[in-house]
Amino acid sequence: MSIGETACSYALLILEDDKIPATADNITTLLKSAKVEVESFWPSLFAKLAEKKNIRDLISSAAGGGAPVTVAAAPVAAAGGAAAAAAPAAEEKKKEEPAEESDDDMGFSLFD
Repeated sequence: MSIGETACSYALLILEDDKIPATADNITTLLKSAKVEVESFWPSLFAKLAEKKNIRDLISSAAGGGAPVTVAAAPVAAAGGAAAAAAPAAEEKKKEEPAEESDDDMGFSLFD
């Protein structure tokens, strides 16, 4: 994903969260205030996306489609649950790693 795509994605989420129309001008203004330079076609491309798709529906479907998701609450919930999710993730990582073979397993030793 390019910087332009990422910056416009965040701008679109910010505008949606603040209930500001996601127009190319509003995206460009937001990017300029953040001192982020993108190619000129990105804001208009994302504005067209926002015209055709409901951004909250896209977020909900990406989040699993269950209950409605608020843009502001998602990062907070993710940060709060990060500690709880870190322990199982660490356990999974340990299970996936194959046991390293020692020299004894190969029938020879480095110091023979």
